[in-house]
Amino acid sequence: MAVEVEVADELHRLRARMPQLTGALAAGADGLVLAQDMPDVPPEGLAALTAAALGVGRRMVDLAARGDFRELLVRGADGYLATYAAGPTAVLTLLADDRVNVGRLHLEGRRCGARIAELMAARSADERPFDAGGGRFPPPRAGDRIQGALPLRIPPQSRHRP
Repeated sequence: MAVEVEVADELHRLRARMPQLTGALAAGADGLVLAQDMPDVPPEGLAALTAAALGVGRRMVDLAARGDFRELLVRGADGYLATYAAGPTAVLTLLADDRVNVGRLHLEGRRCGARIAELMAARSADERPFDAGGGRFPPPRAGDRIQGALPLRIPPQSRHRP
């Protein structure tokens, strides 16, 4: 079974366990949708914004020396948006109404994110390229940076005074 189908099944099970969830989205760190269960929100736009928030969150915890990024919670007037790291290559975003138990949201979101990370790791093990000797390259370690991730560059301040 394709990993996207398994991730979608995981999202459906999560929404069945938590009726206060109004949407669930799994996306790659690049902002592409892996699977979604979001009837009222366009998933492509949210996936792109989630990837941007993931990059900012990773940069913030790195700058503050707080370890690896784990999660981000945003509260709006009508509910919550929670983002959880799902391994080094994916992210889980959950939308919940304002009546949700935030502790349970975190518990279920962390569990689902860990399961998605396992599914993604299994896929990447199958897709890992071969080295010159015919064996597969080793998987990335937990502390490794994502290949292709660009460092944050802050433009210099303008010296022009009006």
